[in-house]
Amino acid sequence: MKMRNHTEVTVFLLMGLPHTKGLESLLFVLFLAFYLFTLLGNLLIFLTILASSPLHTPMYFFLGNLSVFDIFFPSVSSPKMMLYLLGQSRTISYRGCASQLFFYHFLGCTECFLYTVMAYDRFVAICHPLRYTVIMTPGTCAVLTLSTWLGSCLHASVLTFLIFKLPYCGPNEVDNFFCDIPVVLPLACADTSLAQKVSFANVGLVALLCFLLILTSYTRITMSILKISSSEGRRRAFSTCSAHLTSVLLFYGPVVLIYLQPASSPWLNSVVQVLNNIITPSLNPLIYTLRNKDVKLALRKVLIQGVYTCVE
Repeated sequence: MKMRNHTEVTVFLLMGLPHTKGLESLLFVLFLAFYLFTLLGNLLIFLTILASSPLHTPMYFFLGNLSVFDIFFPSVSSPKMMLYLLGQSRTISYRGCASQLFFYHFLGCTECFLYTVMAYDRFVAICHPLRYTVIMTPGTCAVLTLSTWLGSCLHASVLTFLIFKLPYCGPNEVDNFFCDIPVVLPLACADTSLAQKVSFANVGLVALLCFLLILTSYTRITMSILKISSSEGRRRAFSTCSAHLTSVLLFYGPVVLIYLQPASSPWLNSVVQVLNNIITPSLNPLIYTLRNKDVKLALRKVLIQGVYTCVE
């Protein structure tokens, strides 16, 4: 890796959240609570799916994957932000900044693809229920999951290479609490038009395409549900999809605001990034447990078994 040979900048200075001076202690406690809840909640979901044989189905296989990525995704930026709020070093190395950008987009893109795969799974389950077990075989689920990882790795690699092959001569102040394209790219002392076009296509258009595929799936799903004669059947079908659809809207909202807005606003970007990086991953365990009877029942059994094990 020869990135550093192209630049005089060896470290970047993270400027943190705008307009929060004097609120560092309060924000640290708040964000730490959300971060710990995210780790605990998603870990419980993952272990529940792993330990409960009734949940060994394609839908919960993908949900388990989502929980794993919701553990790692906020971990890309949260620890460094916690140190910043505690008054520790604001600097991040050149390679550390590149790694942060890579893993942020790798994990974020994987979730984007995973939501699309989950929408396809619900489409097959509701629109083609008799063929569901034939279409969504364990092999198919494994291939779809592996494809999301490989596609995301390629996506993040291209972005990271284009951004960090540019020369950085100073300034080195990153106007956010972690390294991302909108705040790192303006610091380059060279023509950034190619990197801007590719990042827009890779991030904005890929996310938009995935969202349109999800929207298409749910349009077909809604049409199929409305044809169900039983009101109880319609209610159950809607309930199995509502949790996923809620998570999709929470995930794609910040992406659209950050990467597809015509003019960049540091304050708005920071607020939306906090929502996307810390708060949204903490909500997914609540969304999927409160609106899913199977997960609630399995989670209750796992917790009861854990208590009995501890007592014994």
